[in-house]
Amino acid sequence: MRSRWRLRRPFILPSQRATADNIVAAPTPLQPIDLTDDAEVSQVLDLAVRVGEVVLAAGTGVGDTSAQVRFIASTYGLDRCDIDVTFDAIRITADRGPRLPPASDMRVVKYRSLDFTRLAAVDRLTRRIRSQVVPVDEAHAALDEIVSARHPYPRWASTAGWSLLAAAIAVLLGGGLVLAAISFATTALIDVVNRALHQLGLPMFFQHLVGGVIAAAPAIALASISDHWRADAALIVAAGITVLLSGQQLVGSVQDAITGAPITAAARMLEVLMMTGGIIAGIGLALRVSTMLGIAVPEIAASAGRDTEYLGIKLAAGAVAAIAFTLACYAERRALLAAGLSGAGGTLVFLGAQDIGFGPVVASGMAATVIGLAGGLMARRALTPPLVVAAAGITPLLPGLKVYRGLYALLEDESLIGFSQLVGAFGVGCALAAGVILGEWFDRLLSRRGTPRDFDPTYTSDR
Repeated sequence: MRSRWRLRRPFILPSQRATADNIVAAPTPLQPIDLTDDAEVSQVLDLAVRVGEVVLAAGTGVGDTSAQVRFIASTYGLDRCDIDVTFDAIRITADRGPRLPPASDMRVVKYRSLDFTRLAAVDRLTRRIRSQVVPVDEAHAALDEIVSARHPYPRWASTAGWSLLAAAIAVLLGGGLVLAAISFATTALIDVVNRALHQLGLPMFFQHLVGGVIAAAPAIALASISDHWRADAALIVAAGITVLLSGQQLVGSVQDAITGAPITAAARMLEVLMMTGGIIAGIGLALRVSTMLGIAVPEIAASAGRDTEYLGIKLAAGAVAAIAFTLACYAERRALLAAGLSGAGGTLVFLGAQDIGFGPVVASGMAATVIGLAGGLMARRALTPPLVVAAAGITPLLPGLKVYRGLYALLEDESLIGFSQLVGAFGVGCALAAGVILGEWFDRLLSRRGTPRDFDPTYTSDR
């Protein structure tokens, strides 16, 4: 069979190219609609904002969400659009020419979702709209099917993913099998309890507060058994903090701040701070109650931290943590390998940078830059949105141990040390987010130089 299309540089088929590349490369429009038909124009605008709703709910930044919405609209001929994306709303206004009134649509994002399968499916639909000239009605039907589809894994698989993430973080921080097993069981309990509370309508802040209490309880019990376990028990709390922090809107908020969307960035950052505050409040409450009752609390040993000792085990733990995160977020199987490589690579860069003398903030930024760059390349091979690989890759590096260090210092009336640790944790989080954004920028820059910009329909070749 002979193909109708040939790329001027025959590296990759149009259906196999990442959406980020197609947004830059593909000609517009591919299938212009009748701009005088109000119903048809409304269909296109509704399709565009619904696609934007899915990607924004998954944590995508304002810039990428706007590009995705514009990409859909321009495909059908609405290439002169004003798009306004905020924290929970998407507005689009299309200019139809001097003799026709502008058309507009709006979508309010009422939820936040970590369903990476839905995100990947929408990404594939966007590529299919571009490459296969999908009619608007068919695109709407496909999007309806994606949004209403069941998760690809049973509910217990997601709980197992979160629990495995906590166990891997405990090992990455230097814990043994006992601490990993306790972290696994504790996180499973947190997930089950918080889902029940969510169904009852409890706000997320209090869900994280309850999660913090549950994360600290087994560590306090283990620390009270003997002094031998008192330092190691803190790793259980650190693993629980990392799980509760993972998946928040940190990358999107920093990306919005860097790319010129300060209002949305402030809203997202406030959400992250409130959720983190809930975790801190829950753990602090558990520690304070145990102190009042005369029960020993887990303390941080002076040597506790991340280093290159047992490097192979820690790299494996970083890979398992990233895979577990993607599994917990219902990512497709094709994304698991890319996420594992991203987690192991980021862990290696982070530990290596610290070993040669860089501080945790700089080391985190370096690791996240590699994750953003390599994650984008691997995501293209796996046909997975780069956000999935990037979020998984930075999860093992979240500063759970630093947050607990700050809490412990505040509990011991060491306010200066405590606040410096908490500020340091915030700095690490921002460095991770900024590094991912910089790495993805390098990735897109390389893609624009190394991939074709348009199609040559006059050439045929054997496939």
